Amino acid sequence: MEPQAKRKKEMDGFDVECWNILPVLSDEQSQDTELLSAYAAPIIEKKQTSRLMKELSLVYPLPGLHHIKRVRASNDKSSSHPLEVIVCLVRDMQEATNGKGVALADLLGSQSFDFSGLGEPFLVKIPATPPLTRPQFEKARKHWPTSFHEDKLITSALRGQLFTAAQKAKILEYMTVAVQAAKSGQEMGMNTVGAVIVDPESEQIVAVSHDCKNSSHPLHHAVMVCIDLVAYGQGGGAYNYDKYPACQFSSQESLRNSFKAVSAKESSQPYICTGYDLYVTREPCVMCAMALVHSRINRVFYGTAFADGALGTKYKIHCEKDLNHRFEVFKGVMLNTCEALCKK
Repeated sequence: MEPQAKRKKEMDGFDVECWNILPVLSDEQSQDTELLSAYAAPIIEKKQTSRLMKELSLVYPLPGLHHIKRVRASNDKSSSHPLEVIVCLVRDMQEATNGKGVALADLLGSQSFDFSGLGEPFLVKIPATPPLTRPQFEKARKHWPTSFHEDKLITSALRGQLFTAAQKAKILEYMTVAVQAAKSGQEMGMNTVGAVIVDPESEQIVAVSHDCKNSSHPLHHAVMVCIDLVAYGQGGGAYNYDKYPACQFSSQESLRNSFKAVSAKESSQPYICTGYDLYVTREPCVMCAMALVHSRINRVFYGTAFADGALGTKYKIHCEKDLNHRFEVFKGVMLNTCEALCKK
């Protein structure tokens, strides 16, 4: 492994606060809020609110929209009516045409509904799905009030506040090693991509690698090499990387202490990358992403996006619900430095 003093020297000139570590969320968590058209009506007589809500829920139950609060305060503070209630969705009304000229009788007349206490209906937009993140919630509630069960860790991550300055300094340290590995690979004619696998419990670097596919094997991407080096350090591995001095693994003795820490929790030796974190200068491809799934990686941190990337750009392998292992992914670590590597 690289001497601590050398790694610290390489970090000089980098501001830990000059880049943000952002989570790569699922499509459901990151997509724009989808809206549905609905009819709402003023509640003219406030004392009728309870009855109206119960009867409307029987006539138009709004299935799949349990996140929607049926009644809201009037947006117009000067309005003569204090409350407004959702009557039904536009799609539920076969005879409604562009929302023009629709009266309560059109919406409720065929239901033998006592709509005394309601004013004339009007069109509104309501969120089609429950908000999963704070940004989604902020957009949704501008249209209609919704319930929101906030995941504060995701909120902190989206704000770039999930990691402390000390944690960012360690992340910077590990990614700096990956950057140096990428440069070493470049000197040997390889693509400029570097990777580091770390045991976060002991803060020990387990393996370091760079891209080798332009020489030894077409599938030897930096991530694949790094995983194989971890396996080699555990007594396995499929290839020899002696001709690549920058591709290294920790000694079996140093790994033994790491195994003991994890084994105490899991009662068995970890499976390849169980509990480990990956730092890689460029977003992994599909092959590397699936290798990370199968090797049971804990977290992935990458610097710059990749056009065929499988952890946020083209695909989001780590979010696939049908896979038997998922992991957290963060992007943007030393972004400018990692982007510059790809241009060399």
